[in-house]
Amino acid sequence: MIFKQVVKILKNSTIAFTVGLFVFTSCSEAEDVQLIEGNERVLPIAGERDVEYRMVDGVEVVDTIYHHVPSFEYLNQDSTMVSSEDFKGKIWVADFFFTHCPTICPPMTSQMHRLTKLTSDLSDHVQFLSFSIDPKKDTPSRLREYIESYSIEATNWTFMTGGEDATHLLAKEFFNGAERNDEIEGGFGHTPYFALVDTEGLVRGVYIGTDLDDVDRLAKDLRKLLKYEYEIIGTK
Repeated sequence: MIFKQVVKILKNSTIAFTVGLFVFTSCSEAEDVQLIEGNERVLPIAGERDVEYRMVDGVEVVDTIYHHVPSFEYLNQDSTMVSSEDFKGKIWVADFFFTHCPTICPPMTSQMHRLTKLTSDLSDHVQFLSFSIDPKKDTPSRLREYIESYSIEATNWTFMTGGEDATHLLAKEFFNGAERNDEIEGGFGHTPYFALVDTEGLVRGVYIGTDLDDVDRLAKDLRKLLKYEYEIIGTK
């Protein structure tokens, strides 16, 4: 599938970025849905997986090891250190951007802003995360200016800045990509994707953040995930 092919590229290759370089299909496609007896998953688990064999009381047990987003720690827009532990127990919607991006970031931020409003009734259970890929320019004060420029009022949306190399590596863990590239406008290339992550740190979907229809699908999948796997139902 396209999704698995791109995941492999993101994990193993240096990426030359152009807008629209990769196209992901929505992870809500019927062929991807996994229904597990006694443990129903309404959305797939993204990424490659390993099988681990171990002995328990003389019996061989087979475990499936899924890709998990690793822990992280960043400075937020309020100059406060935050980590993945601060968002524990919530599902996440994450993207990678930079505030002076002249191309895909403005529509991505606008779509994420719209998504926060579409899901405002679930704000206690959903955390939006935006990681800057250019920490040299994107200081906390610059992030605050950026938030104000979009009139963002969502309290469950955190903007973060930290080590450049570490952030570019972290992007791959969310099945995104980012790199410095002085030959393109803005000086950085990155993918336009929003990643949906469950409370276990498993990526459950990747969506095109510049595409209104795909973001609408993300909103539906987010509600589906909360309803059927966490028994949380919104009021909208």
